[in-house]
Amino acid sequence: MKNPKVLIVDDEKNIRDLLEAGLKFAGFSVYSVGTGTEAVAVAEKAKPDIMVLDVMLPDQSGFSVTKKLRSMNLDLPVLFLSARDDRGDKVTGLTVGGDDYMTKPFSIDEVIARINAILRRTRKQDVEESIFEVGEIRINQDAHEVFVNGSEIDLSPTEYKLLRFLMSNANRVMSKDQILDHVWEYDFNGEQGIVESYISYLRKKIDPLSKNQLIHTKRGVGYMFRTFKNEE
Repeated sequence: MKNPKVLIVDDEKNIRDLLEAGLKFAGFSVYSVGTGTEAVAVAEKAKPDIMVLDVMLPDQSGFSVTKKLRSMNLDLPVLFLSARDDRGDKVTGLTVGGDDYMTKPFSIDEVIARINAILRRTRKQDVEESIFEVGEIRINQDAHEVFVNGSEIDLSPTEYKLLRFLMSNANRVMSKDQILDHVWEYDFNGEQGIVESYISYLRKKIDPLSKNQLIHTKRGVGYMFRTFKNEE
């Protein structure tokens, strides 16, 4: 991807200036705004490849901005920035459709590394075959549509990545560290509870439509997406 476009959203001008200078030096094209309203308008018009979004904005929260973008079918990746190192905020950010979450203060090198990791995941999806099917679940990767026995379920971007990773390793137990490394591409500061939360989210959406329990917990080891011999 040549000169990816990054939209920076932060009400602190010094932070915007720092990010803008560092990202431009690293070869990114940069847009920069200070409010959630401006963020939605620029995202709709400029179609950036990724957004670096402050959680606490003067007119609305970064979480609200992300929900608005998703309601408009703008599914650009979102890297949240926040002054609060709170696990509840991290879970909320990822649940509403964010792809990563960083706390302030931060190093510009780490921001660039996180952005590149997110963009690598996006590019990987572009070269995969459109239809991916394992057992009772079928994924249309072009449309990001997921079906359980023919019934469509609505997944957040992170839920989608987690399910896709488990299906890619069907009948193999994946540890929480492996899941964090492949879905979030970093160790989330050792907070493995985020994996448990997302496994729970997936089960609540999948189990009512599946004939068998598909995601199994191997206590003390990790999780496994299981297929069954009688499945056609």
